[in-house]
Amino acid sequence: MEVQAPPGFEFELPMLQIEKQIELLEQSAPTPEVQDAIRQLQKQWNETTSQIYGNLSPWQIVQVSRHRDRPYTRDYLDLAFDDFIELHGDKFFGDDRAILTGFAKLGRHKVMVVGHQKGRTYKERAACHFGCAHPEGYRKAMIKMKLAEKYGMPIVCFIDTPGAYPGVGAEERGQAQVIAESMFLMSRLKTPIICVVIGEGGSGGALGIGVGDRVAILQYAYYSVISPEGCAGILWKSHQHAPKAADALRFTSKHLAQLKVVDDVLEEPLGGAHRDHHQMASRLKTYLSRSLDQLRRTPIDQLVERRYEKFRDLGAYLERLEDGQVTPAGSPIISEI
Repeated sequence: MEVQAPPGFEFELPMLQIEKQIELLEQSAPTPEVQDAIRQLQKQWNETTSQIYGNLSPWQIVQVSRHRDRPYTRDYLDLAFDDFIELHGDKFFGDDRAILTGFAKLGRHKVMVVGHQKGRTYKERAACHFGCAHPEGYRKAMIKMKLAEKYGMPIVCFIDTPGAYPGVGAEERGQAQVIAESMFLMSRLKTPIICVVIGEGGSGGALGIGVGDRVAILQYAYYSVISPEGCAGILWKSHQHAPKAADALRFTSKHLAQLKVVDDVLEEPLGGAHRDHHQMASRLKTYLSRSLDQLRRTPIDQLVERRYEKFRDLGAYLERLEDGQVTPAGSPIISEI
């Protein structure tokens, strides 16, 4: 029986064919032969999925990061946190639903959560601007982060956006300026900050809440200065070249760990986080709890200084001197001035 993969997921077709066979067998009488056949197919599915997901291209990873069933910020709040109390508004313009903020409990830690929210249905996605925040969203985030600092509460940021909202109204209200202000504020906040890229990490929209003592990324997420479509539109004048741009941008978790842009990579369940929300939430909760325990033991002044130096040290460059010599580079990221 032919099975059609969801749009953009043709590489999952062998997995879907096996799943369909398992589904048909489960509908038949539960004889020992049928049960044995199901176990064999499940083993085959595990092997096939490991092979496919162990060799995804950067463009395929982008597609997985955008999967419609991938857990979002609110899903993690329901599965990994307790007693979430949402906080609204920026006290200037309005409440941006693309940025979700509020108090929550993570085990024994009381934290402030700040995260992008995309929405599930089309109505929700439209209300959340598909995860693209306006200036009022980042102003809301800054106000809540200052509140967390006041009460000595750690901050947990979930990054999942294709980029900040690009509309005229957002630009008129100071989109670029407010993102810069948010990054500057986060660099000096006297409280622990952990940032996790859970899906898309696109452009300044991601960086606006991405300055932390620990920056982690899920295995099949990406974190980039620009989306592959945006890069392709600039360099090749067509979004059809997005796969080529994805290969060139080096923005997958493997690349980012090698370049030391992120501190940790969180392994996803077999077949991606969208296949097992509970397991991914459990892994995320364990990572956050362990990291908060470690950060809490560091004196706050030392923590802030390390955070500042961490981002100052990102990247390296070769500086050409007057005599033609160049200074040595200390990082894989090299550009010549």
